[in-house]
Amino acid sequence: MNDRTRPPLRVALAQQNFLVGDLRGNTGRIVRLARAARERGARLIVFSELSLTGYSPEDLLLRDDFIAAAAAAVDAVARDAADGMDVIVGAPVREHGALFNAALHLSDGQVAHRCYKRSLPNYEVFDEKRYFSAGADEACVFAVDGVSLGLTVCEDIWQPHAAADAARAGADCLVNISASPFDAAKQARRERALQARVNETGLPVIYVNQTGGQDDLVFDGDSRVFDRAGRCVFRAPSFEEGVYYCDIGAGAVTCNETSARLAPLEIIWRALSTGLRDYVDKHGFEGVVIGLSGGIDSALVLVLAAEALGAGRVKAVMMPSAYTSAQSVEDARLVSRIAGVELLEVPITGVFETMLAELAPVFQDRRRDVTEENLQARIRGAMLMSISNKLGLMVVATSNKSELAVGYSTLYGDTVGGYAPLKDLFKNRVYELAEYCNRERDRIPRRIIERPPTAELAPGQLDTDSLPPYPVLDVILEQLIEQDASLDDLVGRGFDAATVRRVQRMIVASEYKRRQSAPGPKITPRAFGRDRRYPVTCHFDGGGF
Repeated sequence: MNDRTRPPLRVALAQQNFLVGDLRGNTGRIVRLARAARERGARLIVFSELSLTGYSPEDLLLRDDFIAAAAAAVDAVARDAADGMDVIVGAPVREHGALFNAALHLSDGQVAHRCYKRSLPNYEVFDEKRYFSAGADEACVFAVDGVSLGLTVCEDIWQPHAAADAARAGADCLVNISASPFDAAKQARRERALQARVNETGLPVIYVNQTGGQDDLVFDGDSRVFDRAGRCVFRAPSFEEGVYYCDIGAGAVTCNETSARLAPLEIIWRALSTGLRDYVDKHGFEGVVIGLSGGIDSALVLVLAAEALGAGRVKAVMMPSAYTSAQSVEDARLVSRIAGVELLEVPITGVFETMLAELAPVFQDRRRDVTEENLQARIRGAMLMSISNKLGLMVVATSNKSELAVGYSTLYGDTVGGYAPLKDLFKNRVYELAEYCNRERDRIPRRIIERPPTAELAPGQLDTDSLPPYPVLDVILEQLIEQDASLDDLVGRGFDAATVRRVQRMIVASEYKRRQSAPGPKITPRAFGRDRRYPVTCHFDGGGF
């Protein structure tokens, strides 16, 4: 920036939670925020990727009427917000028959510049090549009040080419609009990528990301500003909406506030809370109902739901059987009382015995096995769904990633639910989060945390009757699922070959269950679902050729 006498350009960074498909609501929000930012002295406001439509619209992008409605929304923002105020929004744009993921610069009531995303991610949860054409390999640079801005879209800032092209084209500052979903390692990777672009170009970077939950994704926000030296001079609060202000001028970027980095467990907790709250609220449920077992998974989900939604929007149901211990009932009552959540107690023993009697002619005196265990879980699932229907509450599933990985769950039983907050958390991480919840006071009773895990579907049952100990199982699962390790890899690291082979087979055999499970927030770099796509019918279990 050569003119040191020029007043700085005040830029508003709008980190928002947009609702997918709500074109009217998103447009109204963008207009209101743009006008408010103008009143606070901003000349430019920057919104996130596909902010007009929400991210990701998925196959809505294949509908002509949706694309036409998005174009009308762009016109409305240009007309109502870009009057004496420049606005950058994200929207799908069709041009010459091709659809682009666009960052649009709106000024003087019209679209002044269209910047099309060049790098289309097609890995992990992304399917952008299904919908979009890639933009041309050329810089998108334009001036606002004499400051030249190099505009890019999400993935373009993770690669060096677009930023380098913008620098060569005379940009004074890089601006990136993103819809970058959260995982526990993402913020560190994001920071390294943004610093790399600064180091390569010598330009400051303004990065605006969306926040909020969308199906099985959670967006953390974490909008950033880096100065020319690669220092982070602004960080938006994670998982919070807000509009934040920075000044660009005289070769420097200054911001009026910044937030602290969250601790690892705190940020995971915030991600789980955001994902659950947005799923419930965006679907219009009055609240949730949770089946309590007296174990750690359901206790953690109860505390999470009470904090995310408020205790008054949560009901817990304890459904004891003949195999349920007195300790489990007492612990369920205690954790509910601490959380301030109403607990309903609905025994299943009578229903279980009645169903066994009705099924006796079919079972023909065959010995008891897992069938009777699963029947108890399915009775509980039916009761929860009945309560859900009658009271208008969404059932929250309580299974964790370790259980889902190896099929240690009952279809139409403990898998029932509209949302599964722990779906991407291995069992050992569940214990870590329970300790996090208790950092100030015991919200989860110590006895629940210290008790050996049990499904209590048979006399004296423990999880280790069917599974390796979780500290061993979780390491194997993490390597097989998140690292695509082979049997030889794990045996080479000292794991028992028979144990690894057994776990591999359970993972493959349980894919059909996972396809029928509720969505849950992506927390790890490799979550079940669209992040990890394996065939249901598959005979390759990692055993080689």
